[in-house]
Amino acid sequence: MKTTHLKPADPQWILVDAEGQNLGRLSTKIATILRGKHRASFSPHQLCGDHVIVINAEKLFFHPTKHRRKIYVKHTGYLGHLKTWSLKEMIEKKPTEMIEKAVKGMLPKNRLSKQMLKRLHVYAGPEHQHEAQKPQPLTAAK
Repeated sequence: MKTTHLKPADPQWILVDAEGQNLGRLSTKIATILRGKHRASFSPHQLCGDHVIVINAEKLFFHPTKHRRKIYVKHTGYLGHLKTWSLKEMIEKKPTEMIEKAVKGMLPKNRLSKQMLKRLHVYAGPEHQHEAQKPQPLTAAK
């Protein structure tokens, strides 16, 4: 049996506007693009995904009760140092980290996941610094 090795295609730059989008649906779309599953030349052991630029991360849509019920948790490793943030606090302080955490949870847990996450660029507002790469806009389902 022969092993086929595909030549990795040049990664494209894709622009996603997160305004009014649902976090879960948006992050699944982003995860499939980062992984490269939208291409015909997908190979699970190669880095064949595209770069994704997400703008307006602070304007995601959430159900009103989720603002106080959803909690992000982090433990530093020291006794008594369990840090918790509500969704409302995350939107105010770190709006880009919500999308990064959601996408990270949807990527495979292997060596390629760090390289895939490096291709994710999230910005809180409408401005980004990747105009030179000429990103193509992507329309995500609401």
